[in-house]
Amino acid sequence: MAKIQPHPSSPCSSSSYGNQQSSQAYTVWMKSLVFNGNGCAVYGPDGAVAFRVDNYGCRGGREVLFMDRAGNALIRIRRKGFGMFRRWEVSRCAQDGGQDEEATPWFSVRRAEKGGAAVVMHGGSGTCYTIEGCCARKAENRIRDVDGTVVAEVARKQTAAGVVLGEDVLTLTVGPKVDQLLVLGLVVVRGLMNRSL
Repeated sequence: MAKIQPHPSSPCSSSSYGNQQSSQAYTVWMKSLVFNGNGCAVYGPDGAVAFRVDNYGCRGGREVLFMDRAGNALIRIRRKGFGMFRRWEVSRCAQDGGQDEEATPWFSVRRAEKGGAAVVMHGGSGTCYTIEGCCARKAENRIRDVDGTVVAEVARKQTAAGVVLGEDVLTLTVGPKVDQLLVLGLVVVRGLMNRSL
């Protein structure tokens, strides 16, 4: 299988994260690696598959699993509620990747005003992250913490020659000192919110 390399220059400015040396770039392909499946694949800086999401049911299913390259479940995402009360509950799976064991609640996401989303950590009192740009027509979005600092940014992938790839190939840049699994989980939830998974 061919490796996919992230573009060395990130789409965000150096002032967005402060120290760019420790930020991580991923390539997110919003297509399943399984024939006739729904999901996405996340490629690491080395170009190999780092994580994957496969939803064997219908697009935008009620439950999806975010897995590592070996197929061990890392987080479970469940859609709860209906209409304007819809939210996505995210739980960490057991360390051994067991899908049958009860997962530990981690955070929940619900739509917010102005086309965004609010993230509340389990046991927390208020919003700790916001996702800007959850509009289904735009691939670009930013994840901000409580202080308004950009901790991650998603944009359409651009080749070294400057060619912008399709809307299903994205570059995710995660800032330093941020839980990368949390940010990747938020990108998957955004895809579920827009029914692109």
